[in-house]
Amino acid sequence: MTDGFVLAVDFGGTKAGLAAVDPAGTVLADVRLPIHADRGAEQAVARTLDAARALITRVDGTLLGSGVAGPGIVLPDRVLLAPNVPGWSRLRLQEMFETALDVPATCANDVKAAALAEARWGHLHGVSTGMHVNLGTGLALAVVVDGTVLTGAHGAAGEIGYNLRLGSDTPQGGAPLEEQVGGRALGVRGRAVGGSGDAESVFALARTDSAARSFLDEALDELAVHLANAAMLVDPARITVGGGMVRSAEVVLPVLKAVVDHAVPFPPELVTARFAQDGPLVGAAALAWDGLRAR
Repeated sequence: MTDGFVLAVDFGGTKAGLAAVDPAGTVLADVRLPIHADRGAEQAVARTLDAARALITRVDGTLLGSGVAGPGIVLPDRVLLAPNVPGWSRLRLQEMFETALDVPATCANDVKAAALAEARWGHLHGVSTGMHVNLGTGLALAVVVDGTVLTGAHGAAGEIGYNLRLGSDTPQGGAPLEEQVGGRALGVRGRAVGGSGDAESVFALARTDSAARSFLDEALDELAVHLANAAMLVDPARITVGGGMVRSAEVVLPVLKAVVDHAVPFPPELVTARFAQDGPLVGAAALAWDGLRAR
């Protein structure tokens, strides 16, 4: 098994990342491509598989397996809680990758994969009870206990994007918190204060514009309350934070830390994740190697 490499794949909100990884965790080759979510899930996977085949030809050695991280709860015959890409819920990801590449595939939720990366090689390594929080297009967290990522009875542990918001109507199939303060929502709502439709533009504008900063502070305050509530439930020693919003860590982390330190009886350490932007991809490599060892 140690004479070859695995393929790691991360399906993000706008891009797919792929990497060939050896047993030591060294990236031998990698590539990224836009997934064009508006065109549907099937073409996104097909183009990713084409990129995977091309990537494999660039690497000396034998492909032994693959690990795939993506949004939602990945089951053998479908994907649950993944509404952002049309048709994603109908995908049989494991079957598609195993058929196309003729090696075993292990699939998992992207945030839980990122938490595995932090537990294995990152800032949750050696932490008895920790949490990893993803602040990106969507919102979710994962709990790590003694190096194991908790999935829950249905694979939905940590799906805080579905948390209810005080004063809002109880949704039917919606994700109230994510639809208010997730990265995609901040971009859309941020147009009202001069943003260009994405969260990054709102964060940039908030550096000089008081209305944008007020909008952002209100959103981060609400997000911080939910994070503090999660910390009180789990009692972690450390929380790692990753995802696109962490590119503005100097804005995000102080707001989260202020609320967590004030509210949580035993405040956890709050740090930027080691794999803040590529956690799911690193975690997918760990998934692949773990899947091979388990066979």
